[in-house]
Amino acid sequence: MASRNVVGFIGLDDLSLKLASSLIKSGFGVQAFEVVESSVMRRFVELGGIRCSSPLEAVKDAATVILVVSEEENTDNLFSKESLAEGLHKDAVLVLQSALSLGLVIKLDKLLREKIGVASIVDAHVFEGFSQDSKEEIIVIASGRQESMQKVQPVLSAMSENVYIFVGDIGAGSKIKMVNDLLEGIHFVASVEAMFLGVRFGIHPTILYDILSNAAGSSRTFVDIIPKLLTGDQTLTKCVDALVQNAGLVLGVAKSLPFPLPLLAMAYQQLIYGASRKCRNDTSPAPLKVWEETFGVNIREAAKQKPYDPGNLAYQLSLASNVVKKIGFIGLGAMGFGMAAHLLRSGFTVVSYDVYKPTLKRFADLGGIVEASPREVSKDVQVLIIMVTNEVQAESVLYGDAGSVSDLPGGATIILSSTVSPGFIIRLEQRLKDEQRGFKLVDAPVSGGVKRAADGTLTIMGFQADSTEALGDTGSVLSALSEKLYIIKGGCGAASSVKTVNQLLAGVHIAAAAEGMALGARFGLNTRMLFDIVNHTRGYSWMFGNRVPHMLDSDYTPYSAVDIFVKDLGIVCTEGFHLKMPLHISSTAHQLFISGSASGWGRSDDAAVVKVYEKLTGVKVEGKLPALIKEDALRSLPPEWPEDPIEEIHALERQNGSKVLVVLDDDPTGTQTVHDIEVLTEWNVNTLVEQLSKRSTCFFILTNSRSLSTEKAVLLTKEICRNLDTAAKAVNGISYTIVLRGDSTLRGHFPEEADAAISILGEMDAWIVCPFFLQGGRYTIDDIHYVADSDRLVPAGETEFAKDAAFGYKSSNLREWVEEKTKGKVSARNVASISIQLLRTGGPGAVCEHLCNLQKGSLCIVNAASERDVAVFAAGMIQAEVKGRSFLCRTAASFVSARIGIRPKAPISPRDLGISKGISGGLIVVGSYVPKTTKQVEELKSRMGPNMNCLEVSVEKLSMKSLEEREEEINCSAEIVNASIGAHKDTLLVTSRQLVTGKSASESLEINYKVSSALVEIVRRISARPRYILAKGGITSSDIATKALEAKRAMVIGQALAGIPLWQLGPESRLPGVPYIVFPGNVGNNNALAEVVNNWACGLKTSIKELLLNAEKGGYAVGAFNVYNLEGVEAVVAAAEAEKSPAILQVHPGALKQGGFPLVACCISAAEHARVPVGVHFDHGTSKSELLEALELGFDSVMVDGSHLPLKENISYTKYISVLAHSKKMLVEAELGRLSGTEDDLTVEDYESRLTVVAQAQEFIDETGIDALAVCIGNVHGKYPASGPNLRLDLLKDLRELTQNKGVSLVLHGASGLPSELVKECIRLGVRKFNVNTEVRNAYLESLKQPGKDLVHVMAAAKEAMKAVVVEKMQLFGSVGKA
Repeated sequence: MASRNVVGFIGLDDLSLKLASSLIKSGFGVQAFEVVESSVMRRFVELGGIRCSSPLEAVKDAATVILVVSEEENTDNLFSKESLAEGLHKDAVLVLQSALSLGLVIKLDKLLREKIGVASIVDAHVFEGFSQDSKEEIIVIASGRQESMQKVQPVLSAMSENVYIFVGDIGAGSKIKMVNDLLEGIHFVASVEAMFLGVRFGIHPTILYDILSNAAGSSRTFVDIIPKLLTGDQTLTKCVDALVQNAGLVLGVAKSLPFPLPLLAMAYQQLIYGASRKCRNDTSPAPLKVWEETFGVNIREAAKQKPYDPGNLAYQLSLASNVVKKIGFIGLGAMGFGMAAHLLRSGFTVVSYDVYKPTLKRFADLGGIVEASPREVSKDVQVLIIMVTNEVQAESVLYGDAGSVSDLPGGATIILSSTVSPGFIIRLEQRLKDEQRGFKLVDAPVSGGVKRAADGTLTIMGFQADSTEALGDTGSVLSALSEKLYIIKGGCGAASSVKTVNQLLAGVHIAAAAEGMALGARFGLNTRMLFDIVNHTRGYSWMFGNRVPHMLDSDYTPYSAVDIFVKDLGIVCTEGFHLKMPLHISSTAHQLFISGSASGWGRSDDAAVVKVYEKLTGVKVEGKLPALIKEDALRSLPPEWPEDPIEEIHALERQNGSKVLVVLDDDPTGTQTVHDIEVLTEWNVNTLVEQLSKRSTCFFILTNSRSLSTEKAVLLTKEICRNLDTAAKAVNGISYTIVLRGDSTLRGHFPEEADAAISILGEMDAWIVCPFFLQGGRYTIDDIHYVADSDRLVPAGETEFAKDAAFGYKSSNLREWVEEKTKGKVSARNVASISIQLLRTGGPGAVCEHLCNLQKGSLCIVNAASERDVAVFAAGMIQAEVKGRSFLCRTAASFVSARIGIRPKAPISPRDLGISKGISGGLIVVGSYVPKTTKQVEELKSRMGPNMNCLEVSVEKLSMKSLEEREEEINCSAEIVNASIGAHKDTLLVTSRQLVTGKSASESLEINYKVSSALVEIVRRISARPRYILAKGGITSSDIATKALEAKRAMVIGQALAGIPLWQLGPESRLPGVPYIVFPGNVGNNNALAEVVNNWACGLKTSIKELLLNAEKGGYAVGAFNVYNLEGVEAVVAAAEAEKSPAILQVHPGALKQGGFPLVACCISAAEHARVPVGVHFDHGTSKSELLEALELGFDSVMVDGSHLPLKENISYTKYISVLAHSKKMLVEAELGRLSGTEDDLTVEDYESRLTVVAQAQEFIDETGIDALAVCIGNVHGKYPASGPNLRLDLLKDLRELTQNKGVSLVLHGASGLPSELVKECIRLGVRKFNVNTEVRNAYLESLKQPGKDLVHVMAAAKEAMKAVVVEKMQLFGSVGKA
């Protein structure tokens, strides 16, 4: 059998040697065969590899075989069938390490499968790419079928930290290489055009290279190739030849699709032209000579001219700059506003103008001065900055109606920062000189985007004039706005020349990114993964990295519009025309932007040029992660780790017993998966010392920090950690691990709270992020976090949770989410990951090893799709802790229970707590605003209907209106809720569902605070004691517990429903003993809230089937008492409550005829509000019509009385009703045999009566499916004869044996008048329900004979008379105290 730790190489080169080295270091046994002995093989052996003499020996015992194949090899003869087929194990995976074209990869795959018989093949494109800091690193792109990828995953992960897996057909690497080749080819030609244009502008090429290498127009190709161009490097020819070949292959594949590639096609022609010239007597590279002739400039000679340092010139300028007191600023667009605002923050007085009035108001709100025209802005300013869109606008604000020049003080300096042509700058300078008022013009275009404009970190290029006076007046201003300031020699227009060249590159690179990503989408590649990979390749450009995310998110909010590049590339093309320079690639890109503008996307972000390709071809570059079919996604994963780690966790905890898990919970919902764990709501040192002294495995501290601003959350976290550290030092031999329990949908103060904890506790070996939460349907698979929605898994970034006003985000990939939340401080590429494959194939040991190998301070995300996955990780993490590693965890609830080895237990019901019925109503408080909650509230209202009162409080009044209106809303709400609870009504207190948000995240949090504090005040003013309290939403549940109920600690006793914690509040709280249900805002389906409330509701109807089952278990009987009016109903319920006995209210057809629906409604209401279990039963339904009516009236059970019918008809009749009743979850009782006597004017003569026959009873039960059988054993309705009852107890015994086996309850009618001893014997023989009518009716009738002063006295006397009889019967039936 093949060993999974053995890897064989067939072929070995420098790159595969690096792979083999990584495998050896990871503990794999590596063996290799190479046809030719080389230094590579010698180094391989020195590293610990095994040299093999043949391919057969190299594949022996190897679970993974890596074939190193080059494009030049003859794949038909590369491997003989015998050498591979005989040695390769049937379960082995064959990895093709190659850089082959797509056609050759497919050909080789077919050869290996069909001729050699290899089943598991993986295509691995391996290359040396670049990290974020430009260091080289190994990149592996692997594609293949699911089962093959699962087998080879550990080997690939050991080869490189940068592995990209594409499940499906092979060839993904070849497709990605084609996208990279496309980008490299276009970038190469653009770099050539840009450099030659810059030199024609008179800019020194070395200076131009230095500036552009660090500007938005940079690319890896530009950085790599231009030094070779400037020095005439002979490798240039070979480079161009390779680009020609690669571009030709890409265009050939694109033609076969078909797919248009206009930029690459133009670049291809330029590359062919460059490669076509053969210069025999010239030492110059042929392409360079061609381009120098084409563009009319000797770039190598220009490069030999003495350069200068534009950065140093800028530095010298800043040292000698004059003080500027007042600045005029015209043009508050996306970048202009940021620049002007930054100047304000830097202490300058800024007067501004813009045509868009709302922007002026925003600027005034910041403290700036605004004016109504450019002329008004220009008065008394020393410096005037123009930051408008184009030359026409610049002309207008200076010389148009109300233009600036007329009122600009003499000697003032104008800074033109717009992107305009060098020619316009030169003409404008002359025009200003003609004014003869001493105006100075500074040509200072800017680059860097909106964010850098606001931060004052732009790149600015200024020119050095003959006199330094102009720059001297503006040096302090330009320095304040820039991170990089360059002073360009060459007179006015030189700086705009550099900017023009930069825009050439930037525009071409954006269009190239669009073309490359569109081709990748046409190839069927995951475009987000493609983007991530290209970031590592030579095809990367700054614009690719910056603009492609806009394409992937389909977010075209304009930071720089399509029309901007219509203008900028138009300038490039115009300058080329004036200089007689052919700029083919620039012109082609220009046409693409024009196409985008013509299609209506001109004002969209410039990345919208990708829509040109999408519209032409129908592809979608948008990298929106697809929703997965939940069942398919989970089924595709490897089998779970076979061993249950919980026992191992317990053993490790005993070994590491002094370590306490302290969970800082940012809202109370984090207790969703634990039980018998304490929660603290205060954290002073003394409290923490007391808690740590208990040496419990875990406790929670409820911080509720999600309701706070970031600043307050950070201070709170530091305070708790400081107190915890102090308390731990005061308790001998105790240590702890911190878990920051956060939202499973990724909301909350991350990474700020983690940073705060680290600042107090010191650096940890790693941060762990694990948001898996089974009960909430949160899964992390392949680093993507999903939220279950019915049968789908939706990427978290596509859910309503990601749109949270305070904690919103875009990324579903947790690596990217970390980068997003840390604002780039932690790159996605630097985030470690523990895969499901590792958890399920390597177990806790592999987790421990992985964690121990992380660099100190790493951030590691955990994939998980089951609770077993999280338990495996927890066990591995504890193993690492035992070895001395320390971790800070930011997780959802599932991790906590796994980490302490808690096994789940069933949801807790009211009866589990000894609560069966309640005299007061429950209180449901809903503050959460997520759409899921709104849907759940709607379902709750629909389900509970009139059984629940609903009060909606106005969020607008609570948060946006006057204090008087707020107080009135709070007081009125408290009064209504208090009355409703006291009237035994479950009461829903819910905030209005129209979401009110602020202009910023902090304003939204402030509104949340006002609403939450109002809910707290309403609950504080309620004097009635609720039967239970349910708080919906994290912030709401925390504030109600800690502020309204003043709880300082609580015990989590379990869950009311999966993922919904149930607390027992401490004795210090205002309502000790009242169950407190913490219902998260983001948990459960639409029915979940209604289900919990229905389980706990005050008005919950009792199941008569449950009453009879309990009676069977307890060996007693339940009395079913016929009622006819209000007094009778109250008598039965009062007796049941007094005796703590279950009871049944029973309505006979005769009573229904007289009392109608009001009588039934009275019974139902009384049963719902009783403090003990009371059911409502319809008795003796002898006709189909009355039974069908009864089924719709709300009874809990019905009796189908077909005793007057022959057996077959009785069976048919009973079965018909039974099916209908069971569909409504109603118990069905039926009678077999026939009782004599009279009940409600219905008389059965003695000769019509008959006993129940056991044989018939068996058939009757089997055919009808009834739940309870009323038997005839000599019992009668009404009065028994003077000789007394004569019951056939032997028959009852036989019927009991039959019904007990069938799970059917025995019922005995005619209990009135039966001697006590006989009743008790019947109970002993299995009777579980007795019908009582005559004695209760007689008591009522006798009471009426007594004179009364008033009708109410008559009613009271009748009620007491009936109650006395009911109490006596309950005592006789043995049901007292059984409620």
